[in-house]
Amino acid sequence: MLNTTNYTRTLWSRDAYSIPSGTNLYGNHPIYYDHRAEKGTHGVFLLNSNGMDIKINSTKEDGQYLEYNTIGGVFDFYFLAGPTAKEVSKQYAQVVGLPAMQPYWAFGFHQCKYGYPDVYYIAEVAANYSAAGIPLETAWMDIDYMYRRRVFTLDPERFAIEKVRALVSTLHDRKQHLIVMVDPAVAYANYPPFNTGVESDIFLKDENGSVFKGVVWPGVTAYPDWFAPKAQSYWNNEFSRFFDQHSGVDIDGLWIDMNEPANFCNWPCADPEGFAVTDGDPPPASPLRNNFRPSIPGFPEVLQPTTAPKMVRRQTKGTRVGLPGRNLVDPPYKIKNAAGSLSNKTVFSNLIHYGGYAEYDVHNLYGTMMSTSSRRSMLNRRPGRRPLVITRSTFAGAGKDVGHWLGDNISTWWHYRISIAQLISFAGLFQVPMVGSDVCGFGGNTTSTLCARWAMLGAFSTFYRNHAESNSIYQEFYRWDVVAEAARVAINARYRLLDYIYTQFHRQTIDGTPLIFPLFFAYPKDANTFPIDKQYFYGDHLMIAPVTEENSTSVSVYFPDDLFYDFWTHAPFRGAAKWVKLDNVNFTSIPVYIKSGGIIPLRSQGANTTTELRTRNFELIIAPGLDNRANGSLYMDDGDSIDQPRTSNIQFIYDNGQFNTAGSFDYPATVSIVRIVLLSPGQLSGGVGKVATNGKFVQEVTIPLTEPFSMNLG
Repeated sequence: MLNTTNYTRTLWSRDAYSIPSGTNLYGNHPIYYDHRAEKGTHGVFLLNSNGMDIKINSTKEDGQYLEYNTIGGVFDFYFLAGPTAKEVSKQYAQVVGLPAMQPYWAFGFHQCKYGYPDVYYIAEVAANYSAAGIPLETAWMDIDYMYRRRVFTLDPERFAIEKVRALVSTLHDRKQHLIVMVDPAVAYANYPPFNTGVESDIFLKDENGSVFKGVVWPGVTAYPDWFAPKAQSYWNNEFSRFFDQHSGVDIDGLWIDMNEPANFCNWPCADPEGFAVTDGDPPPASPLRNNFRPSIPGFPEVLQPTTAPKMVRRQTKGTRVGLPGRNLVDPPYKIKNAAGSLSNKTVFSNLIHYGGYAEYDVHNLYGTMMSTSSRRSMLNRRPGRRPLVITRSTFAGAGKDVGHWLGDNISTWWHYRISIAQLISFAGLFQVPMVGSDVCGFGGNTTSTLCARWAMLGAFSTFYRNHAESNSIYQEFYRWDVVAEAARVAINARYRLLDYIYTQFHRQTIDGTPLIFPLFFAYPKDANTFPIDKQYFYGDHLMIAPVTEENSTSVSVYFPDDLFYDFWTHAPFRGAAKWVKLDNVNFTSIPVYIKSGGIIPLRSQGANTTTELRTRNFELIIAPGLDNRANGSLYMDDGDSIDQPRTSNIQFIYDNGQFNTAGSFDYPATVSIVRIVLLSPGQLSGGVGKVATNGKFVQEVTIPLTEPFSMNLG
């Protein structure tokens, strides 16, 4: 429940390691939802990129009120009438832009760590996942792969181009993928990306016309000015060169970080070179490992560790757009920026972008402008294919281009819990539906029980990645028996449900209907649901209720006045608008309930990759409501193309024993529905061709997905 006494939320993008509670973080989404049981829901969106404090308070004299304290910009308000919470979310999507559809493989499981010492280690991780029987869809490379942490480079000793290309080729042969990180800051050094940027005049400049110097991982850095006319062509060219399919690193997706933009050197940063030395930037590369190690199963000779690796112009001052005479560094009103000065830990707020725009006014747009530019560059190198781009910094409307990971969290139970509310907010309220946390936590050291719980929880987000920082222990799922088993259970369930969530994700890209949302979206008149932020709906028909306390095997779950079925056992449960304590929830399980009235398509079994998964047949779980009716849907396409040549959007309808399919059937499906599981709230008798099992009936069928179908299940 939101504390409405002296509550302040500050909007000013910053590098926010450990996502400290109550502070401004990486992104900004100035929208609020007002929900009342009897009057419905409305929303208010303020389209303003300036720093601001939003205050909520309640006093005896004034009652409850909301107050905007912005340091600039315009009052551009959008009032979203609802009247339901889902309608407000949909209306917001129409204003800021509908989310981008993601490739099918993007919903697989991803693995990353800052600190993987060389290309061999990433191959070993992929091989170890296979050996452990845990599906891995995508391997990720953090900034370790770069030479001295410089973007668009490879460390020739640890990530030589021929080795990286062999890794990519092998992953592709195994139907797996590779994603790498690209930061916005370009090393201020004599190397092609910097030199080309200077020639193209695309970097932010000081007032005297010199390229602005900050400090990030490579040491002294320059920053692209996304307003510059040639910024997009510069970014396109760097992507095309470095990520060339035939001679470069042929990535499948992109990860962009530090794009608030981050700058380690606080205002006024009079000596960036000296600060970089003192701060240790760039950090030393990982020590070269002894390369005489066991061979890596399933990877080619070039990646086998049997021999040691070889050593090997625009205006200078710009016109300030906005009110004249402002103090752009130290304005009279101080927002509660946790970094202090507006210019701390970022590029300075008095810099002037191309066109005369002050950083003071457009700071909060930097990350999303980089996101948009990066998506365009990915499309430029692979026209027509959906690009997966995951960003840290976001602004209203970011979902139309990219997905988001929830930042540099810590391996604690508190961060595990808060990730649920973050997931709900971004997917359900902010229209950034491709979202998830760093599973098991990024900073600090996880534990086997925390990692097991998080492996289960992460499977019921849209973006699912295990990620840790360089000083943390290795936390790949296979390193503990209990985590490995939890991961197998979680990923198998996720993959079997992947088309269910893919279908609902697609719907959100069409009309904005949120696929992940809080309980009050589904039960708007039940005031008990309003403050609940540790349960949520995963699609219209699955309610997720994870265990949230450290080392506990019990959880209290709120069941609205409705009929539910246990996802795992199919046992019915009649909710009575009360909390129910569940005991004996082991570390390889998570409470999931099917909301009655739904039909859920599942693949008949899981698979090691999403490519293999797409060859699996389907089964349907029909979960009738008290009126003995249910419905669901299945969207099918090629999983990759932006413009789909042929799609299917199939509706499933169950009505008192009669089952029908309807809709469009244009996608050339080579699989069928081979099993129907009809659930029942009571013990019923079996019929001909049906097997009664604890109130559910299993029907073996062959239902094509290329034409309408009808049958009686009565």
